Amino acid sequence: MSRLVVFDCDGTLVDGQAAICETMEQAFARTGLVAPERHHVRRMVGLSLPYALRELAPTASDEERHAVVEAYKSGFRDLRLSGALREPLFEGISALIDELGDAGHLLAVATGKSDRGLHACLDTHGIRERFVSLQTADRHPSKPHPAMLEAALVEAGVAPAEAVMIGDTSFDMEMAVAAGVRAIGVSWGYHEPHELLDAGASAVAETARQLGDLIRGPA
Repeated sequence: MSRLVVFDCDGTLVDGQAAICETMEQAFARTGLVAPERHHVRRMVGLSLPYALRELAPTASDEERHAVVEAYKSGFRDLRLSGALREPLFEGISALIDELGDAGHLLAVATGKSDRGLHACLDTHGIRERFVSLQTADRHPSKPHPAMLEAALVEAGVAPAEAVMIGDTSFDMEMAVAAGVRAIGVSWGYHEPHELLDAGASAVAETARQLGDLIRGPA
């Protein structure tokens, strides 16, 4: 049994696709740059903002990319404060978190969100206290660098062989492989199942119930 279960957030726990795409488009518009297609934005979800902007605006200057990052942060914060932000939990996730926690699994999050964004998201759903470790882009290099996952292992006091990483992107799977942690993908996020398997996933869950079975299965 995996003692520690580490979840990605966007695309794994919650569906924030609309808010992410709309806020990114507004951020590009505010800085006078042409916004990338939503398909490309979705592909970058999970990376830290500065790293994602290198991919989304490769011909922009460092100053322009920095301006987009700040505009995005400001826009997302304003959306949250207005009460209009919608980041619903995916179907079955709330019950799965309860089941895993009640069964004695330690839970953590490793995400490209900021501390403020992650805390607000988890607090909205009343689940922040379920997690023993919350690792964000504020303190670590972007995925797929393993720093976030390694920090979660240290905080939980768990060896890599006793943990599992759950995510929806190849970045999550590659991070897990780099940290020596078993990886399980989910099909409801931003990257295709075959991409997750190619990046190191041991399996890809189609539902939250199936995800729970895979987590509880042998390492």
